[in-house]
Amino acid sequence: EVNYSTITPDGYFLASASKDGVPMLRHGETGDWYGSFQGHKGAVWSCVLNEPALLCATGSADFTARVWDACTGTQLHEFSHPHIVRSTNFSHKSNKLATGCHDKTIRLYDLGAPDAAPETLPPVEAAVRSMAWLQDDNILVCVSNDKTGINVFDMRTKTLAQTIPTAAPVTSIDVTFDQQYMTTAEGRTVRVFDTKTMKMIKEFSLEHNAEAASFCPSKKKLVAGGEDMWIHLYDYVSGSEIEVNKGHHGPVHTLRFSPTYDSYASGSEDGTIR
Repeated sequence: EVNYSTITPDGYFLASASKDGVPMLRHGETGDWYGSFQGHKGAVWSCVLNEPALLCATGSADFTARVWDACTGTQLHEFSHPHIVRSTNFSHKSNKLATGCHDKTIRLYDLGAPDAAPETLPPVEAAVRSMAWLQDDNILVCVSNDKTGINVFDMRTKTLAQTIPTAAPVTSIDVTFDQQYMTTAEGRTVRVFDTKTMKMIKEFSLEHNAEAASFCPSKKKLVAGGEDMWIHLYDYVSGSEIEVNKGHHGPVHTLRFSPTYDSYASGSEDGTIR
């Protein structure tokens, strides 16, 4: 997983998870390495920054989620889980951390009281794969491994509000930096949703399975990548393929546009970010 921060007074940053258990922080524009977060004892599946890019959260196969000082690399909190932590996500106010676990449970940690027991949402049908906070933190969406559907939780009542049907399991959720659009990769289908209504506004049918996709609303472009190891750039309006970026030597697992929308980053099974 790779994730960009928003634009801060010091620029923007790129956080990356890694199967070697050492997530990293880089300059978002140049890719220069800033540092690594040392401490996990298993593969790290998730690595995200909060909006000011002062905190980093990671989720790992060592059954922990951890919160780090993004400036110094110091571990601030460690949250034990009963199984692999596949997804972590800060609320936009940065006061909550949601974790998605292979025990089918989403936990909500209050970062103002990190020693308190977490709240939990109703269990989902399979291991949680990806999550996103939307609508000023009033809803949280999640998808699960090998299960169709997008679960939409109302965070005011901590209940499941709806499940949006999908034809195939969703392998990635990407939300634009203005929080207006959500993009999902669902096998050979990529869909874009209006986050205010949670209604689909665009659907793309692809020639190859896409494991990840990201949307650039200002330039009306969409990128997708997956098992064919290439990054495909599409025109959002017509759906036509504009270009193909080759270079990875393994399936593409993650894709994100930068907050300036003039570049995008990809992460692959080949152990590289491009």
